[in-house]
Formats: sequence, structure tokens, C-alpha cells
Amino acid sequence: MDSHANTASRLARRATARQARDAFPPMGIYAIRDRASGHLLLGASRNVHASLNRARFELLMGKHADQILQAEWNRSGVEGLIFEVLELVTEREDPDFDYASELKGLKQIYDELQEPMSGV
Repeated sequence: MDSHANTASRLARRATARQARDAFPPMGIYAIRDRASGHLLLGASRNVHASLNRARFELLMGKHADQILQAEWNRSGVEGLIFEVLELVTEREDPDFDYASELKGLKQIYDELQEPMSGV
């Protein structure tokens, strides 16, 4: 009886792993903002959660390319920064849909929205 339960459990884990692997990835636009200065880093990614996790790891290791964010992290830690997903791309029916162009266009829109603020 235990071997049947183990087999069923193993099959359920495999099915869950397969579903996760085949799921539409959370692609979209993300932001990392310095709470103190308002400095903003915008990014577009095919997996926003992975990109934000990578940024956190780079900051933790002291290796992030954005020196303003790195300095705030060094000063205040995670409490000094805001990590957020701004917009997610929805899955399309068309198998030939160009998600890279969609991300590029969304990033451009968000960049343009920030331009007036950065000139202040």
C-alpha cells in the first residue's frame, strides 16, 4: 500500500513540476525605487520575478550596476528600496505573437512617463 502512495505522490509532484514548467511566464515591466531619493530603475523582463530576485542578490553581494541603488542598499538594506511589478503581459492566443516587441513597447512607454519626473 505504501508503494502505491509513494508512486501516486511522485506522479503528482511530476505533474506539478510539468505544469510549472509549461505555465506562461510572468513577463512584464518592473521597478526598483530608492525610497530616499526617488531614483528609479525600470526594467522589462521575460520573467519579472526572476529579474527582481537577481537584482536583490546583486545588491546583497554589492555587485549591482546601478550605483545609486547599491549605495541605498548598503546604507538601509532592503527597507531603503521598493521592488515592484508595474505591469504584466497577458498571454495571447496567437502562437506567433511577438512578446519581445510587446515588452520593448511597454518599456518605452514607462520610460517616457518617467522623463518629465527625472527632469525636475
